[in-house]
Amino acid sequence: MKVMIITGASRGIGAATALAAAREGYSVCVNYRSDKKSAESIVQQIEQLGSQAIAVEADVASESDVVELFSTTVDNLGVPTVLVNNAGILEAGGLEKIDTNRLRRIFETNVYGSFYCAREAVGLMSTRHGGKGGSIVNMSSVAAKLGAPKEYVDYAASKGAIDTMTIGLAKELASDEIRVNAVRPGVIYTDIHASGGEPDRVDRVKSNVPMRRGGVASEVASAVMWLASDQASYCTGTFIDVSGGR
Repeated sequence: MKVMIITGASRGIGAATALAAAREGYSVCVNYRSDKKSAESIVQQIEQLGSQAIAVEADVASESDVVELFSTTVDNLGVPTVLVNNAGILEAGGLEKIDTNRLRRIFETNVYGSFYCAREAVGLMSTRHGGKGGSIVNMSSVAAKLGAPKEYVDYAASKGAIDTMTIGLAKELASDEIRVNAVRPGVIYTDIHASGGEPDRVDRVKSNVPMRRGGVASEVASAVMWLASDQASYCTGTFIDVSGGR
């Protein structure tokens, strides 16, 4: 049985990945933090595709929520074979607008949450613990390489941490038959820009992209699904940039 947990799956890239996974025969845990209605809509769409799905409320910044997220998935769908660490937040504004509370919000969700989820997944997947192996796909960002100056350097730094985490865990977990890879999206048409305070950001910056357009969530989801698949069976510590050439 193929079971995928996708954090932050009620919208954007997470939702697109959930639907792509359903088309590939996965049972899907659609994690969400607050938008229950959207998460349940994704579950309904997955069920219409003939796959199983559940919507589970959990804030990945909370360690106890993450533990409950995984136990609920196991109880209802089975042991996960793929984890997609997709949940993430950003807040617009340069260095002068960064304070302790903003840093805490960004890093607790983007970095701490990814580590909590990876730890729980490994406890279930690792052959060293009696599991059957699996795959972790982390959601980084091309901002990790570009730095996002004058916009959100703290978000870029959190994604730089995800890149380092991906490399380290790929090496640490290879002998446990767990592959760890990451996708680095560029400017993608999703709601994250609106939640960060600038809903039209993609249109504002797309002229700086070599391909002269923003990406769409399904393009990122395709990269996630390839890394999770057996076609990528010899890939670990690998990054796919879905960024239009940036």
